[in-house]
Amino acid sequence: MSLFSPDPLSRLRSRLAAPAGLHRTVQYAFFAFFLYVGLRFYFYAMWAMGQSDIYVPKPPSAEAFLPISALLGAKRLLFTGLYDPVHPAGLTIFLLACATAFLLRKGFCGYLCPVGCLSMLLDRLGARLGIRRRPGKFLSALLSLPKYGLLAFFAWIVLWNMSLADIEGFIRTPYNQVADTKMLLFFLHPTTTLLVILGVLVLGGMLIPSFWCRGFCPYGALLGLFSWLSPVALRRDPEACTNCRRCTSACPSRIPVHEKLRISGPECVGCTECAGACPQKDCLTVRLGYTEKAVKLPAWSIAAGTLLALYLFFAWATATGNWETRVPPAAARALHQNILRLDHP
Repeated sequence: MSLFSPDPLSRLRSRLAAPAGLHRTVQYAFFAFFLYVGLRFYFYAMWAMGQSDIYVPKPPSAEAFLPISALLGAKRLLFTGLYDPVHPAGLTIFLLACATAFLLRKGFCGYLCPVGCLSMLLDRLGARLGIRRRPGKFLSALLSLPKYGLLAFFAWIVLWNMSLADIEGFIRTPYNQVADTKMLLFFLHPTTTLLVILGVLVLGGMLIPSFWCRGFCPYGALLGLFSWLSPVALRRDPEACTNCRRCTSACPSRIPVHEKLRISGPECVGCTECAGACPQKDCLTVRLGYTEKAVKLPAWSIAAGTLLALYLFFAWATATGNWETRVPPAAARALHQNILRLDHP
């Protein structure tokens, strides 16, 4: 046996070859990326509010945290063909998430979303502390109701009640143009109520797997509905299955995989960790199609497809001028300082 450990590239290749390793590597990479985006956005906000003289360009990816604005932009785009000029990256990311959910299950949630990664880390911490509990079928169904209620509420407000004139007016309001900075300040200066809510979510994330994603994320609820229609899903071969339940134990969303033939429900994020945990060859496989004759795909296809879609959407948005905001930096700084003065006279 060699006294030397394998070189880093060999270890990386070995990790990426396993579904769980690939899933978590991509998750961690995008979580680190969004931490970098958050830091860049903080420096931009400090400049925009006049608290720093060092100009840092606004990172467009920060608009991923404005899903309501993106939903408004999506309705406007659908009925007018006009792209959101204020938060175009937010709209692009929203369309990417919907497209990947329809084509590749909830690949956006499973690989790209930093909140999904944080939920997974809380789940693993709860397991290490010995406090994680697995909800039964009834409790799981009950826990999922709030996010669909929130989704219905936002859909009713935005898609049903707001006219195109209302949306047009809101998009160009000073408040919408600084909404991302307002959200940053909301978390930098939390109220007691916010701290209590965050504490409940953190504790809930350690007790119940994917507590936020399963129960309260309306974005995830929408993507889950799209993913129900996805032609890509994992399929279990009941003849090869030994009912060892390792697939169910490995599932981050705690789906009872061993009971299903086609894992196509709204909670599946397409991580394929269940397939990696299965000891039986070809018992759990990624398939393209809705019948038993669906075409077999490699386990890494959902991850690769999600990353490819991200690149294609980014390349398209950059080439067409639909990635960076059209609000000039000087105008954005003036708006920020005016809004700040109104909030803190």
